[in-house]
Amino acid sequence: MASLKSKKLKSIPAEITVPGDKSISHRSAMFAGMAKGTTVIDGFLPSEDCLCTVHAMQALGATMEPLEEVPGIGLVKLAITGNGMKLKAPEKPVDCGNSGTTIRLLSGILAGQDFKTELFGDESLSRRPMKRVADPLGQMGAKITGQGEKICAPLTVDGGSLKPIYYKLPVASAQVKSAVLLAGLFAPGKTTVVEPVPTRNHTERLFSHFGIKWLREDDCVSVYGGQEPRATDIIVPGDISSAAFWMVAAAATPGAQITLKNVGLNPTRTGIITVLLRMGAQVSSSETHSDGEPRGNIVVKGGDLNATVIGGAEIPNVIDELPILAVAAALARGKTLIRDASELRVKETDRIAAVAGHLRAMGVTVTEHPDGMEIEGGAKLQGATLPSFGDHRIAMAFLVAGMFAEGTTTLEGSECIATSYPGFERHLDLFLNGDTGDRPIPVMSDIPQQLAAKLSQKAP
Repeated sequence: MASLKSKKLKSIPAEITVPGDKSISHRSAMFAGMAKGTTVIDGFLPSEDCLCTVHAMQALGATMEPLEEVPGIGLVKLAITGNGMKLKAPEKPVDCGNSGTTIRLLSGILAGQDFKTELFGDESLSRRPMKRVADPLGQMGAKITGQGEKICAPLTVDGGSLKPIYYKLPVASAQVKSAVLLAGLFAPGKTTVVEPVPTRNHTERLFSHFGIKWLREDDCVSVYGGQEPRATDIIVPGDISSAAFWMVAAAATPGAQITLKNVGLNPTRTGIITVLLRMGAQVSSSETHSDGEPRGNIVVKGGDLNATVIGGAEIPNVIDELPILAVAAALARGKTLIRDASELRVKETDRIAAVAGHLRAMGVTVTEHPDGMEIEGGAKLQGATLPSFGDHRIAMAFLVAGMFAEGTTTLEGSECIATSYPGFERHLDLFLNGDTGDRPIPVMSDIPQQLAAKLSQKAP
């Protein structure tokens, strides 16, 4: 088991370029694999999660050609050639690793295929509920079976002829919305998903980019079946969820300034900026490109942070950033309330329990609630030895917390960070050891062989 250590930060680097957006990389690989022809994906995130999606599409008949690899990061530009919407049956069960996005969205695609597929993942993924996807896909005519009442992985997806549905999401979820809309491409007529609050819209934007027509009316998103993605090149911006760790580190450091370059600025993902502004941080963004997904630079200036309330309709917009926002709350003046975030209970780990427990271990007063927590800011943080629970966002959030703590913070199980952020260790080093530039980033200590093995895999 790998570990990383954090200590009082030495300096804030002037600039950082974070790896490609995880959500867009997943979806780009899936859409390319369903299109006829070749799509070049530039800025792809070669994390373990996204590589699982690429290998899944290869197993279903697509081919992949590596085009550019950055030392220490991995494959950042690739070409995927698909054979259209009719995929081929895989020769063996498909490994989704730790990726909820892979297994849920792939279930929607496989629901419209005339064969049976088994999807499995690691121990963490096997604990996450898939009933929320199985239920609507079952209403459309697919048969999704899994383990226990929550229908956990391994899943069997028995696809075939589908019918369109009008489906109200019980809980706001971009993954469930996307799975239903993707299945809707295989159903004659109009499939509609009703959102209780807006969620990230990368699937809809990629529909447009790949030539698929869709419609939004108020809280309803609809797509008509019978459409096929058109192969088209795409540029993936940097992941704002990865940038969020450095945004908080800079925002909580008086006098600091950092520029995060070429970051995705999709309005359904910029809640982290809104919350930090409300806490008193100085944050500005400038959109430089708008093709496909808006992207540009984010500048953060540090100062004193104040407590806030995070909840309601903004939660889906910041769901991935809540662990690092909880760290920001611990560094702020006053009592911060995070509510309406029960979705955190069913992520890679129970993030409410994990965040509350880790903050307490570092000396912070935290009251845990079923749907969130109350954090008393202003305490002097103390270094601690903390487990990652196999959760990349927990690991990175508390390595940032360690920058503001007395002594050393040791994060055990840090290998999980490769799930979303290859090169994080190098960027962490910029803060801890005072580098002035954004040098090429070596891969984390025990990851290179794993990534090399995955990248060398060929389609079955």
